[in-house]
Amino acid sequence: MSTHIRNRRLTVPQLVAMKGQQKIVSLTAYSSAIAKVIDPLVDFILVGDSTAMVGYGRPSTLSMRLEETIAHTRTVVDSTRLACVIADMPFGSYQQSHEQAFRNCAQVLADTGCDAVKLEVNQALASTVEFLVARGIPVMAHIGLMPQFVNVMGGYKAQGLTPESGVALCRDARASLQAGAFGLLLEGVAESVARKITQATDKPTIGIGASPACDGQVLVTEDLLGLTGDQVPRFVKPYADVAEVIREACTRFANEVRDGTFPETHHCYGV
Repeated sequence: MSTHIRNRRLTVPQLVAMKGQQKIVSLTAYSSAIAKVIDPLVDFILVGDSTAMVGYGRPSTLSMRLEETIAHTRTVVDSTRLACVIADMPFGSYQQSHEQAFRNCAQVLADTGCDAVKLEVNQALASTVEFLVARGIPVMAHIGLMPQFVNVMGGYKAQGLTPESGVALCRDARASLQAGAFGLLLEGVAESVARKITQATDKPTIGIGASPACDGQVLVTEDLLGLTGDQVPRFVKPYADVAEVIREACTRFANEVRDGTFPETHHCYGV
């Protein structure tokens, strides 16, 4: 197990400076328990809108609400002291106008104390990134497979598999970076395209199903722990089966309660 020797929270400029120096490690968190465990192990924690699915059991990320993002992000920030914390802006919270995007992103930063926000963007939304960065809001741009665009994309499909879509992704990346994004999250992107984008910029690229060609990797923590059942993406390696551990522990507890041995093995209040 490797940990970073840090005594304070990693900043966005420090995260950017890791490009070419060492691989960047990230995991998601939406609860205090998970955040505390992964804090010394990762460079940044993403409070993803995947919380809607893994935290609330909803069918997609589209139902994540701004107030939920704020509540979970504040929990993660309050529970950590080392990792940079990035909040995933929910669907509908930044697409309407520059002013709407600034108002909501500013509220997230002010109310939670997180370090940056992540937006799913394309060329059409590059001006939103520019508007936010010019007003002091650090933005990580998410391109490629964008869950908030699932209805337009026709499902969760890998991107950049054809020459045309590869060119389009490179344009999205270039537009986002020129607008001031401090980094790119590449989801479900063909390896050749991910490598091309990574090599063409001095800003870090973070992959999720986008090959080791990226400058770092992020995964949904529940996916790698085996807590999301059969909904795990194909690119996720099963690092543990925590669900089975939970089942075994809960079964032991239930059996002790039912057979009457539980009180005999534990101290009770007032005894």
